Amino acid sequence: MAKKVLITDTILRDAHQSQAATRMTLAQMEPALDALDDVGYYSLEAWGGATFDSCLRFLNEDPWERLTTLKSHLEKTPIQMLLRGQNLLGYKHYSDDVVEKFVEYSIKNGVKVIRVFDALNDVRNLETAMRAIKKFGGICEATICYTTSPVHTNEYFVKLAKELEEKGADNICIKDMANLLLPYTA
Repeated sequence: MAKKVLITDTILRDAHQSQAATRMTLAQMEPALDALDDVGYYSLEAWGGATFDSCLRFLNEDPWERLTTLKSHLEKTPIQMLLRGQNLLGYKHYSDDVVEKFVEYSIKNGVKVIRVFDALNDVRNLETAMRAIKKFGGICEATICYTTSPVHTNEYFVKLAKELEEKGADNICIKDMANLLLPYTA
């Protein structure tokens, strides 16, 4: 069976999160949405990460309204979000019922693909979110955070990918946050 490489554009979440401290407003995004929808991407990562917090604290926007507005423009391309596993969009662990309800409402309001990760590759921090993604009809993109060390061998990453697949991942993303993954190794 041939494997397919899927292209996700991250301009609506990571590009401005990394370049402009997540200060791009919904009004600034709207003019580009139709063109982005026509490209043919597998998905557009437009929600999650720091976008939720920035909407509330800095932009005076409702993050849920942003999501439904994005969905109204993106008719062909699924909206993807970045979810920090048991931490959701924050920096502390939330209870399982909160994780499940947040995932449920994210999917109800327009998210189709959820890229779920744990910075330490601790699958225990992904399990509740992964179950909820599947339960509510989302596509679970489980993530391997790539790094190098004596422990982080190709065998380690293959074993981790197989474990994520067994837990229900629809696809696997390799997140190379430090730009360490060289083409041959990939």
